[in-house]
Amino acid sequence: MNYYQLNDGKQIPVLGFGTWKAKNGEEAYQAVKTALEIGYRHIDTAAIYQNEESVGKAIRESGVPREDIFVTTKLWNTCHTYEEAFGALEESLKKLDLDYVDLYLIHWPNPITHREHEAWKERNREVWKAMEDLQTQGKIRSIGVSNFLPHHMDALLETARVLPAVNQIRLAPGVFQEEVVDYCRQKGILLEAWGPFGQGELFTHEIVLALAEKYGVSPAQILLAWSLAEGFLPLPKSVTPKRIADNLACFDIQLSQEDSDLLRHLPVEAGAPDPDAKDF
Repeated sequence: MNYYQLNDGKQIPVLGFGTWKAKNGEEAYQAVKTALEIGYRHIDTAAIYQNEESVGKAIRESGVPREDIFVTTKLWNTCHTYEEAFGALEESLKKLDLDYVDLYLIHWPNPITHREHEAWKERNREVWKAMEDLQTQGKIRSIGVSNFLPHHMDALLETARVLPAVNQIRLAPGVFQEEVVDYCRQKGILLEAWGPFGQGELFTHEIVLALAEKYGVSPAQILLAWSLAEGFLPLPKSVTPKRIADNLACFDIQLSQEDSDLLRHLPVEAGAPDPDAKDF
């Protein structure tokens, strides 16, 4: 497994294993355990996924030393204050049964409850300060954000002591959030790609299928190779052992610049969500 260097000096595996929609219990447990057995060393979960218990159990029972596994979880929208952020992290650590997480993210920048008078700005500053203090205490190794657009980031950075190490956003062929990507690259913030396969529609896209045939690999491997070529950190999710293994076999694919550009501008129907308009 190769690594990216974060702006705080830490290292993060360049490919993560996503657990969104993996049901707590046997499904999430087996998926994560299989991923670790195959060679993944980066597991991504969140409080709202409601599977932290199973993710933590799989980590503990995998036989892989804790220090070799990079674990991410996220702060949900119902946490608005410094104290609530502290409590949320403690709850996640308890469910995961871990002493620390490697990366903790603000999951969404603009909860529906905090849109009036731009109250989200103060909320993000409050919870970020808590995350900075938790990092100082060693309960979090790196801190970052998710689904933040440049105006969310600018507001946060007015008072932040620590620059976010990561911004996890929707990125996939055809969904290239150029303004956010350029902003984060200029700031030295790593971009993680959730939904690197789209909503599944990219598996049957004629251009993706043609490129998979051209390179002699699967559509999923083409999509992940594109994400890595762009310098993103993709978070593929599957609960099927064969697909979990196949997704890991994407590192040796060298896309031509022409094919990379073709994927970047792929015509797709579903774009990135607007975090200022989500109903949660």
